[in-house]
Amino acid sequence: MPMLLVVHHTPSPTMQAMLEAVLAGARDDAIEGVDVVVRPALVATAVDVLAADGYLLGTPVNIGYMSGALKHFFDQAYYPCLDVTVGRPYALYVHGNNDTMGAVRAVESIATGLRWRRLREPVTVIGTPDAKDREACWELGASTAASLMP
Repeated sequence: MPMLLVVHHTPSPTMQAMLEAVLAGARDDAIEGVDVVVRPALVATAVDVLAADGYLLGTPVNIGYMSGALKHFFDQAYYPCLDVTVGRPYALYVHGNNDTMGAVRAVESIATGLRWRRLREPVTVIGTPDAKDREACWELGASTAASLMP
């Protein structure tokens, strides 16, 4: 069964709301045959990455960059996964209070180095997520999981 690995750093109620929406989409009943595995960024390992067929990443913006937790995830997984995960799909959601561009750019740079394939534009939310933002997160989760359906 294909596996979607959701790696997230969720230190706030805002990030929790976004994660819940992403997971609701990824686990929608219409999506069959995809195992959704969720790991906090500080717990996710290279073994998790190697076992997965696609990735959904979530991070807050910290000082204009991705969270240190997500950076730690990439630091420990990068070289063990570099040649094995080429071409695998990924998607990204990001929350910031003022801006998200630096965090998006940083994640996309690392994903490009890993030679992962971005499925769609990242979902970026500034401030408190509204219904439209939560729907975008749901759609991101659903489309990412659906892309792995057998």
